[in-house]
Amino acid sequence: MGGHSHWATVKRHKASVDAKRGKVFTRLIRELTIAARTGGDPDGNPRLRLAIAKAKDANMPGDTLKKAVMRGTGELPGVTYEEFSLEGYGPGGTAVLLEITSDNRNRTVAEIRNILTKNGGNMAEAGSVAWQFHKKGLLTVDKGKVDEDQLLSLALEAGAEDVKSDEKTFEIITAPHDFEAVKKALSDAKIETAVAEVTYVPQNYIRLEEKPAEQMLRLMEILDEHDDVQKVNANFDIPEEIMEKVAAAAG
Repeated sequence: MGGHSHWATVKRHKASVDAKRGKVFTRLIRELTIAARTGGDPDGNPRLRLAIAKAKDANMPGDTLKKAVMRGTGELPGVTYEEFSLEGYGPGGTAVLLEITSDNRNRTVAEIRNILTKNGGNMAEAGSVAWQFHKKGLLTVDKGKVDEDQLLSLALEAGAEDVKSDEKTFEIITAPHDFEAVKKALSDAKIETAVAEVTYVPQNYIRLEEKPAEQMLRLMEILDEHDDVQKVNANFDIPEEIMEKVAAAAG
C-alpha cells in the first residue's frame, strides 16, 4: 500500500517549490471555480467547503479565493473548465488514473497521450483502469506525532473504514461521505494531517524497483507538472530508499 501515501510525501517536499511557481494556486483556483458551480455557499456544498479549506491552508489571498468562487457561480466572467478523467498505463504495467480540468479537451488529451508515450506508458480506453481504484477519503499522519492506539480508536469511532501504517506514516481510509467527520475528529484532537483529501485509492499495488521505479517517478513528476492535471493516481509501490532519494532531489 506504500505507493499512494509515499507519492503524497514526495509531493509535500515539492510544495514550497510549487508555491513559488504558482502551481498550487492554479490548481486550487480551478477546483474552487468548479466546486462553486453547484452553489457558492460552503455550508451546503461539501466540495466547495473542502476547496476553501485547502486554499486557506495554502495561504491563498482572500480576494483571490472570493473571485474564484464568484467565477464558478457566474457572478464574474471567466474561463469555462470541463472536468473529466483520463486513463493509462505506466512503466511495469502500473495503472494511472488522471483527474483533469481543461478548457480544451482535445489539446489536453493529445498532450497527456504524448507524455505517457514518451515515458514508458500509453493511453488506455475509458474504463480500462478506473475499476482498479475506489474513491475514498484519505488522511495521513506522520508517525511520531500521535500514539497509534489513540489514532486508531479516534479514527474508527469517527467513521473511518481502516487505519494502515508503513515505515513513516499512518494512513486513514474513509468512505467519501465520512471524510469530513473523520477530518474534524482529528483536528479537534489536535492531530495534524499531512494529507487530507477525497481521492482514488488503488485496490492493489504493483511493486517497482530500479529502472521501472525511476521511470514511474519521472512520469508522475511530469504529469503532476501539467497545468490541466488536478491529481495523478497510480497503483505503484516503490521501496522506501528510492522514494527518499527522489524526495531529497525534489527538496
